Amino acid sequence: MKVAVSVREGAISSTLLLRRLRAGSNKNATYTAFREVGRVIRTIQLLRYLTDAPLRRRVTAATNKVESFNRFSAWVGFGNGGVIADNDPVEQEKTAKFNALLSNAVIFHNALDIAEIVRQLQAEGMEIDPEDLAQVSPYLTEHIRRFGEYSTHELAVTAAGAAALRGHDAPDTG
Repeated sequence: MKVAVSVREGAISSTLLLRRLRAGSNKNATYTAFREVGRVIRTIQLLRYLTDAPLRRRVTAATNKVESFNRFSAWVGFGNGGVIADNDPVEQEKTAKFNALLSNAVIFHNALDIAEIVRQLQAEGMEIDPEDLAQVSPYLTEHIRRFGEYSTHELAVTAAGAAALRGHDAPDTG
């Protein structure tokens, strides 16, 4: 308790405390006390998890969602068998972020497609239950061609069009 108050009052910085705990041995009294408090908290959480069926269902549902995203992201980032071949941490982080960006772009596209289909069904008079819709996953892959040739010429934006989007005058190209 004294340590927590000291950190809160600014008598010791949390960075310094962590540095001392990390450098200290297992015989350090503060380290031992924090370790035991952590074990008590972990035991309480495990007992709550074991005795609370709704909590277990929520944890399982959240875990399943995360695992679904991880499988989807691995499917999207299929290159090199999912192995990041570079040992440079900066390059590894770039690869992971690019994969996350691409995964999120596909998820966004899927969500737009799902929303459009729902609008069409509702326009045709079909009633869509929000609980049913909550079960629809945006991690759809059947419609995606990962391999092959892609035409992007229809996506070309002229200088005038790009300037208009930014609210600037088009550059003089002549």
